[in-house]
Amino acid sequence: MPLTNIVQGMQAGLAGNGFDGSLKFDCGKDGVIVLADNEVSTQNRETDCALHLSTENLKKLLTGKLNPMTAVMMGKIKITGDVSVAMRLGQLLKG
Repeated sequence: MPLTNIVQGMQAGLAGNGFDGSLKFDCGKDGVIVLADNEVSTQNRETDCALHLSTENLKKLLTGKLNPMTAVMMGKIKITGDVSVAMRLGQLLKG
């Protein structure tokens, strides 16, 4: 599964950093990654916010090669649910 390596990297990135809320990266047919309760998993569940994007754009987002605001404006990321949760993710990515 292509998301496994991403999940491991995200789990390592979360270590020592709290994330308030729950967030889902929905990569369509490739699957989902869920951040909730300071854990990262590929188990689909309801979350406060969901980001709908391609696996390729997720990789770019997490490596800093894709600006989140630009991606949303260009339609590369679609956000559903509580947008403030997505904003907290942006702070976590910068930190």
